[in-house]
Amino acid sequence: MSSEFDQINDAGFGYGNAAVTLGSASILANINRIQEIYQIPESTTLCADVGACQLDIEMETGTGKTYVYTKAMFELNKHYGWTKFIIVVPSVAIREGVYKSLESTKDHFYQQYTKLLKFFIYDSKNLNLLDDYSESTDISVMIINMQAFNTSLKEGGSGDARIIFSERDDFGSRMPIDVVAANRPIIIQDEPQKMGGAATKAGIKRFNPLFSLYFSATHKEKHNTVYALDSLDAYNQKLVKRIEVKGFQVKNLMGQSSYLYLDDIKVSHNKAPVARIEFERQTASGERKKVIASFNVDDDIYVASGELEQYRDDFIIAPDGIRPGSEQTPGSVTFLNGTELIRGVISGDATDEALRRIQIRETIASHFQKEEQLFRDGIKCLSLFFIDEVAKYRQYDEDGNELLGEYGRIFEEEYEQALADTPTLFNGDYLAHLQSIPLSDTHKGYFSIDKKGRAVDSAVKRGQESSDDISAYDLILKNKERLLSFDEPTRFIFSHSALREGWDNPNVFQICTLKHSDNTVGKRQEVGRGMRLCVNQDGDRMDSMVLGEGGVHNTNVLTVIASESYQGFVSGLQSETLNELRERPLVIDNAFFKGRKLVFEDGREFTFTEQESTIIYFYLAQNGYITPEGKVTPQYKADDAAGILAPLPDSPEGLAGKAEAVHKLVKSIFDESSLTGLVSNGLVTKITENKLNDNFKKKEWQELWRRINHKYAYTVHFDDEELRRKAIEHINTQLNVGELRYTMTRGIQEATGTRESIEEGEHFADVKTTTQTLTVSSGSTITYDLVGEVARGATITRRSAAAILEAIAPQQFALYKKNPEEFIAGCIKAIITEKATMVVDDISYNAVAGEYESTIFTEKAPASYSNAYQAEKNIQDWVFPDGTSSKSIEHKFAEDLDAANEVVVYAKLPRSFQIPTPVGNYAPDWAIAFAEGTVKHIFFVAETKGTMDSLELRGAEDVKIKCARKLFNEMSTSEARYQAVAKYDDLLQAMNTLN
Repeated sequence: MSSEFDQINDAGFGYGNAAVTLGSASILANINRIQEIYQIPESTTLCADVGACQLDIEMETGTGKTYVYTKAMFELNKHYGWTKFIIVVPSVAIREGVYKSLESTKDHFYQQYTKLLKFFIYDSKNLNLLDDYSESTDISVMIINMQAFNTSLKEGGSGDARIIFSERDDFGSRMPIDVVAANRPIIIQDEPQKMGGAATKAGIKRFNPLFSLYFSATHKEKHNTVYALDSLDAYNQKLVKRIEVKGFQVKNLMGQSSYLYLDDIKVSHNKAPVARIEFERQTASGERKKVIASFNVDDDIYVASGELEQYRDDFIIAPDGIRPGSEQTPGSVTFLNGTELIRGVISGDATDEALRRIQIRETIASHFQKEEQLFRDGIKCLSLFFIDEVAKYRQYDEDGNELLGEYGRIFEEEYEQALADTPTLFNGDYLAHLQSIPLSDTHKGYFSIDKKGRAVDSAVKRGQESSDDISAYDLILKNKERLLSFDEPTRFIFSHSALREGWDNPNVFQICTLKHSDNTVGKRQEVGRGMRLCVNQDGDRMDSMVLGEGGVHNTNVLTVIASESYQGFVSGLQSETLNELRERPLVIDNAFFKGRKLVFEDGREFTFTEQESTIIYFYLAQNGYITPEGKVTPQYKADDAAGILAPLPDSPEGLAGKAEAVHKLVKSIFDESSLTGLVSNGLVTKITENKLNDNFKKKEWQELWRRINHKYAYTVHFDDEELRRKAIEHINTQLNVGELRYTMTRGIQEATGTRESIEEGEHFADVKTTTQTLTVSSGSTITYDLVGEVARGATITRRSAAAILEAIAPQQFALYKKNPEEFIAGCIKAIITEKATMVVDDISYNAVAGEYESTIFTEKAPASYSNAYQAEKNIQDWVFPDGTSSKSIEHKFAEDLDAANEVVVYAKLPRSFQIPTPVGNYAPDWAIAFAEGTVKHIFFVAETKGTMDSLELRGAEDVKIKCARKLFNEMSTSEARYQAVAKYDDLLQAMNTLN
C-alpha cells in the first residue's frame, strides 16, 4: 500500500487518504500470510466490493474492540499517513459509547503517538463539521449510527438526504456527500451484523471508501478474516470474566391464584391472531407446572389446564379478545370474565414476587461475598439490575416527589436484612465503609428521562432490540467513571432492560434480570454487559499482567442471577456459544499435522512432513495426551498448565525444535468439555476462609503431626543388567502388537451442485469404503530410529536399548514390521514398568532438616467451592475433595471418617505436604488419628483412589504410592502407617495386614 500522503484530495480541496497502490493479488497474498499466523481458514478470493479490500476482525464482546480499532487508526496513520476515517455503528447506544471511549482514551494514545484524534458525531443540522473534517490534516474521525446513515444517504429522499445530496452555498456550491467522498475515508463498521442490508451498503459506497474494516464478535456476512478471537479464545486467554450462574425454578405451585402470562401474539396475513399464553396445568400425576400453549378466540384456559379450579370462572377468550398491539401499545388478551392480560405483565401469581425477591436477595449476597476482597484490592464492586418497567423501581406522587417502587422497596428490605445478618464476617475497614453509605444512596436508577425530568420506560422501535433514547445513555456514560470510585456511594444499579447495550462498565460483577424469561434477548447478550475485566481505583486493568494467569479468574467472576432454572440458562448460553464459535479442527489423527504450516509473528515458519506427523501422533498417544478418538485429554491440559509436558522426540532431526508449533496446533483443538469451565453454579456454598479449628489442638492430632511432620531425601540404586533381563522377559511374554489397517473412502461429486447441497453434505454421492491391512515394506518412505526412540522414551542409554532389542525373541521382534509405532510404544512401556518396580525395590529414605509450618493448611484458598463438605473431625471446618462430583471418592471418604466412632481427628493434607520420589514429588491425601485401643495402628497416612487395580493406575502414580508405602511402613520410625485405598472400609481391612 502507498506510503505517501496525498496533500490534496481528489476534488482539489481538503486533504484525503492516499490511494492503495498494491494490486489485488498482492493484497490477497498479504491477507493469506496473516491468516497463516492466526490459523484462520485461507481466503481464496479477495473481497473488494466496498473499497480495495474488506477485512473482518472477529473479537469477542468485552475484549476491547473499540480500543483496538482506535489504535488501528493511529497505526494506519503512522505507517501510511492515512487520516480520514468513518465509524459506522448500529445504534445510538453504541455511538455514544464509541464517542465516550475516544474521549477517555485520547490522552492515553497521545502519550504513545504524540497525536490527537479529531472526532465528531455526524449531524445533518451541522454540516460545517464535514468541511472541517475534509480540510483538517489531523487524524479525523466521523461517527455515524445506522439510522442516521441510511436516512442521510438515501439519494432522492427528503429531509436529511436532501441536505447531503444538494449543492449548498455554504459548501461553495458543492454537495456535502462529495466533500466526504473526495477524502477516500477508511470505513470501520462496529457490529456490522446488526446493520446489514442494501441501504447501508449502498450508502457506504457513496463515501468512496479506501477500504473497509468490520469489527464484530459474530459476522453474518463474511469477508476476508484477518483476526479471530471468539468467546472460547477470550476465555482461555483470560481476556474476559469467568461466568457463574444462579438459576431459580419455582416448584410445587400453590394453585391459589389464576397465574397467566401473555408470552406473545402471533400474527399472519391470512389467519386470525393467535395468543401464546403461559398458565398452570395439572398433569395426570397431580403435579402442577407452568406451560405455554397457543389459544384462539373462544378457547378455554380451564379446559387446557386440566380443569384447575382457579380457571373455572369464564377464562374463555372473548370475541375480538386477541389484540396484537402496536409500537405504542403492548398486545393484550381479554377473557369473558373481564380479565385483561397485557403482554409482558404477569397476572395473578403470588410466587412471582417471591421469585423476584429471591433474585434480589441472591444478588446482594453475591455482591457482599465478593465486595470485601475486592475492597481490600482497591476495586469497586457493582451490581446491575435490568427491569422492564420503571414503575417497579421508581414512582412519583402527585407533587412529583420520587417514591420507591416494588423492586426498590424489596431491595432496601433485603439489603438491610443482609447487612444485619453478616456484619461480624466483615473486617473493620470494609464494615466502616459499608456503614458510611446511607441505604438510599447505595442504589440508583438509570432510565430514560421525560420533559418533566421523570424516569420513564425506554421506547424500543419496531425491529430493534434496544432503545435509542439519548437521554438515558447520556446519563449512563457521564457516570461511568464516577461509578468506579469509592467516593461514589452507588453500588447497585437499576436500569431499563431496553438500555442493555449502554451498560459495559468493567466493574459490574453481578447482573440480575428482573423480568419474565423470554427468547427475545440471547443469553450471551445478557451476560455481555459484565464481561470486561475489572479495573482498580487507579484505572489499572486487572488482567494476567497484574494478577498472573492463575489470578485473573479468581478476581474476575461475573455472577448472573437468572430468571429461570440454572440448567435452562446454562444450556441456552452454551448452545449460543457453540453456534458462534469459529471453525476449529475437532480431532487429531495420524495425518493431522501433515502439510500444516504455521507462521509466527517473528517470521519463523514451520511445515510438518508426513513422517513428522506420524511421530507426533505417536508421541501424543504414548504420553496419554490424546484419546483413541483423537481428542485432547485432561492429562495434556494438566501437564501443559504445570509446565511439564513430555519433551518431543528429536527424530527426525529438528523435530524437537518445532515443539512450540506442535503444541500451538494441539491447543487449537476444540474440546466441548472445556465449555463447562465457562459457567459455574452460583448457588453453591461460598467459604471466604477455612481456619484451623479446635480439632487441630487435640492431643491426638498434635501427636500424629509430630510423627509425620518431617522432610525426606531419597537414594536409589539398581543394576543395569537386571533391568535389561527383566525388560527382555517382559517383552517376550507380554508384548502384543495389532496389525495396521486403513480405510479408503471413495466418493464422487454430483454432476451439478448448489450451496444447499454443500451445506447439507449432499454434494458428494456414491460413497464407498474399503478396509485393508497395511504392511510396512522395505521401500517405505517412513524410517524410524528404533534404538533412539526406545532409549528416549524409556529414559535409558542407547547402549541399554540396543542390548534389549537385540536379545528379544525373533518372533517378538518380527512384530515391529506389523506396526512400528505400537511396537516401539510397547517396548518403552515394558522397560518403564520394570524400571519402576526396581526403583521401589532399591529406594531408601533419610530424614533431612526442616519441618512444615501449620500455615500450609490455610495458605491457599481452593479455586472452586462447589463440592465443599462441612466436616466434624477435620482440623478445618471444610474439606475440599478432589473430583467434580459432590459424592466423589474423597467426599464419601470424609463422610465415613466423620461417622466412624474409632476416628478421633483427621486432616485433608494440602498439596504442599510432599514426599520426594524418583518420578516426582508425591502428596498423600489424608492423615488420620484413631482412638487408642480401637484399631491396630492409631496413626495413619492414606491415599484414596477410585480403583486399587495396579493395572489401572498410571505408571508414575503407582511408583509414588509404592515409595510412600515403603517410607512409612518399612523405613520410618514414626509408627504412622500408609495405605492407598478405594474406601474407608478398605483402610480398616488393610490395617490387619500391616506390621
